Amino acid sequence: MSASQTSSSDVPTLLVKIFGKDSPGITAGLFDTLAAYSVDVVDIEQVVTRGRMVLCALVTEPPQGLEGDLRATVHSWAESMKMQAEIISGLGDNRPRGLGRSLVTVLGHPLTAEATAAIAARITKTGGNIDRIFRLAKYPVTAVEFAVSGVETEPLRTALAPDAAKLGIDVAVVAAGLYRRAQRLVVMDVDSTLIQDEVIELFAAHAGCEDQVAEVTAAAMRGELDFEQSLHARVALLEGLDASVVDKVRSEVRLTPGARTLIRTLKRLGYQVGVVSGGFTQVTDDLKERLGLDFAHANTLEIVDGKLTGKVTGEIVDRAGKARLLRRFAAEAGVPLSQTVAIGDGANDLDMLNAAGLGVAFNAKPVVRQAAHTAVNFPFLDTVLYLLGITREEVEAADTIETV
Repeated sequence: MSASQTSSSDVPTLLVKIFGKDSPGITAGLFDTLAAYSVDVVDIEQVVTRGRMVLCALVTEPPQGLEGDLRATVHSWAESMKMQAEIISGLGDNRPRGLGRSLVTVLGHPLTAEATAAIAARITKTGGNIDRIFRLAKYPVTAVEFAVSGVETEPLRTALAPDAAKLGIDVAVVAAGLYRRAQRLVVMDVDSTLIQDEVIELFAAHAGCEDQVAEVTAAAMRGELDFEQSLHARVALLEGLDASVVDKVRSEVRLTPGARTLIRTLKRLGYQVGVVSGGFTQVTDDLKERLGLDFAHANTLEIVDGKLTGKVTGEIVDRAGKARLLRRFAAEAGVPLSQTVAIGDGANDLDMLNAAGLGVAFNAKPVVRQAAHTAVNFPFLDTVLYLLGITREEVEAADTIETV
């Protein structure tokens, strides 16, 4: 039977379903059994959960007069394997998937049945069909991916956002397609994203003005103050500080949990990774070298005669500047803007998050969570990998391979 005939909607087919305790050789055994009846395979799907297998094979109908024998033989074989079998007659292949295909990643800690039910119901109400569900990770969060068809990505994202906030889970919706496997560029904010600290506050602690600087920083991150004005005001408080403090601050910087795993995994996959910061090159240049980043750009503290002058030099990296740098990095990397991922936590990251193909608000302020494409509210930066369809098992397997 030709492929065109096999795919025809009026060709008789059999759905052979095998289920029970998993053991070696079941898949091979089923198809060895079916091979005796000269059937063609139209579709296969197999799932194993906690040692229980469900194997479905959609095959063409056997030659006339042999269907009864096929059914009896498959049931007998399944019984010998201590499995159960179900065989359903029908016509043609699976029904065509609807237009509009998306991948919905759901993160929970824990992921409750209530939350899962609500997300599934909302997908259905938008006109979407859940074609497949796959677990990406069980640690440090539970992450599952729904393959959805029948509804466009943007309306689906908009519909799911309120449910995610109400249920206390994170939901990311991206368009399905080959781009998921293509080379990408990931650009991160630094302060309170790649690292746990606000760099200027580390400098301020050495200058004895930590409280004053922290107050201005908080207001700026909430979007209440113009970033450039607040930057100049904070840096002015550092005037006269000895330049030797730079090395001390570098040693005090604490990476966010999961940061090394995120970057190491992305680099192994051939992604390019960069940082943009309203902080200072005195720290970001060091991070670039330590972490093997491809791009880094930030403001620069002016140092004259071994002292901080209380000024910054060069073009200020502010909210608009971060978006410009994302575009510049993408051009230099040869990656379309639609293939970029931006990660940040503050109001000055919003332009960058919106410009990227996927903007991720990481433990962000409410105004940022509401404006970004998706949010991650867990304190592990490597959870972003799940939004890219990378499983925990793949991350751990890569870590066992010696890097060249």
